[in-house]
Amino acid sequence: MKNIATKFCKSLTIAGLLVAGSATATLASSVDKVHFLIPGGAGGGWDGTARGVGEALKNSNLVKETSFENMSGGGGGKAIAYLIETAKKQQDTLMVNSTPIVIRSLQGVFPQSFRDLTLVSSVVADYGALVVKTDSKYKSWADVKAEFDKNPRKVKIAGGSSRGSMDHLVAAQVFKAAGGNPISVRYVAYDAGGKALAGLLTGEVDVLSTGLGEVLEKHKRGEVRIIGITSNEDIEGIPSFKSMGVDAYFANWRGFFGAPNLPQEKVDAFAATLGKMYDTKEWEDVRKRNGWTNLYQPKEEFNTFLEKQEKIISSLMKEMGFL
Repeated sequence: MKNIATKFCKSLTIAGLLVAGSATATLASSVDKVHFLIPGGAGGGWDGTARGVGEALKNSNLVKETSFENMSGGGGGKAIAYLIETAKKQQDTLMVNSTPIVIRSLQGVFPQSFRDLTLVSSVVADYGALVVKTDSKYKSWADVKAEFDKNPRKVKIAGGSSRGSMDHLVAAQVFKAAGGNPISVRYVAYDAGGKALAGLLTGEVDVLSTGLGEVLEKHKRGEVRIIGITSNEDIEGIPSFKSMGVDAYFANWRGFFGAPNLPQEKVDAFAATLGKMYDTKEWEDVRKRNGWTNLYQPKEEFNTFLEKQEKIISSLMKEMGFL
């Protein structure tokens, strides 16, 4: 899959490698081991990302030793609190997280935010996608928007999570960017992505809001049709909303955080090592296997990205009455 950062990934990688000047090579090699802290159970998106990155780093000899620790609880809050409370012992730890750290912090699920941690780098992104059945009366985004403009209650949109969560917010953001009222989105909540997909295929709902990675292979096999994605550009022939005149960008990033007050040399070394990973065959094998899109944003770039995402999500949640 095309790297969404094609135009600037190399420059960012070089920037990450040059942060520490002539000592960069020494710093990068100083990452002998990484302990991955995973705020959820085995088999989830966080778990898969941490283990996939660990696999690539070790198999490409960028690090010598990797270990993994699953710590579920509190919507990810338990692991965040643990990382903060034991910071002095966590010099070799990277905690994986994603967009929910922004959403759940805003909701008060836990008192911390990404600002209480040391930002290292985002690694991959999964864009939002709106999906219909292959035999749906909606052949395109334009068809869905036209129906929504006439009567938004007629367009039932499914998601595999509760109201006010990511699937709901992504759909609302798209319709808002297209000039619609996000509060008018008729969202039907399912308790898992698979159930939401089943609801689409049985005709209970008209459109599915989900992650691109969840439906890309199904789209390729002709089982569903993706009518738009929230990336900056088309991916594998699938139109982005931006290319259709709708300024709706959303990336469910996944990335890594260190403990608070992690020494700058360690942060630079982590970021540089992750940057080098993108040039390895071992990483490309992992990325393709999981259907991920590269999103390398080290340190300051990562912080700027998160601040912007927080602002957009907060505004939308307030408008919809979820904050």
